[in-house]
Amino acid sequence: MHPTAEPDDDRQVRAALEAVLMVVDEAVTAEELAAAVDAPEEQVLRLLEDLRADYDGYTESGSQAVPRGFELRNVAGGWRIFSRPEYSDAVSRFVLEGQTARLTQAALETLAVIAYRQPVSRARVSAIRGVNVDSVVRTLVQRGLVEELGTDPESGALLYGTTSYFLERLGLRTLEELPRISPHLPGLENLADFEETAY
Repeated sequence: MHPTAEPDDDRQVRAALEAVLMVVDEAVTAEELAAAVDAPEEQVLRLLEDLRADYDGYTESGSQAVPRGFELRNVAGGWRIFSRPEYSDAVSRFVLEGQTARLTQAALETLAVIAYRQPVSRARVSAIRGVNVDSVVRTLVQRGLVEELGTDPESGALLYGTTSYFLERLGLRTLEELPRISPHLPGLENLADFEETAY
């Protein structure tokens, strides 16, 4: 059993709740949050309501201040932080501009392997790059540069390839217009074999 919550304990649990809520990607129940922060569910529910009021701009005296740009909602049986609807235009602009943001080196390398070896599984891309590429492939799919092309008939693994948006961003009409890699990598002329499998 947990002891009765003291103000210091409330502050610690409240901070822990915020930390957890900042990283969840779906609504989390009060029971799950209580287990995560090691606190009684009743305390967690009370602090969640306090957080919601705080984000909405209500002070301890009950007066209304300027609300935060985000809010805490109890939806689908769980709790999650959302950006406020009144700031949807700013969020939309950021998300859309993010679609054209520069890719990381890891994403560029993964995209190159997929472009030249498609259709290709994540396992094959990982083997070529020597690192796990699951999260990078998810990012490329979210950016609309890569898509699922079906499954490998032998292994059942998902196969990935580039999208028409990828071609559009590179100013290409077809994959045949992709530049040859080997002329740019002296000493690695055998990459011609690598490139031949692309189409």
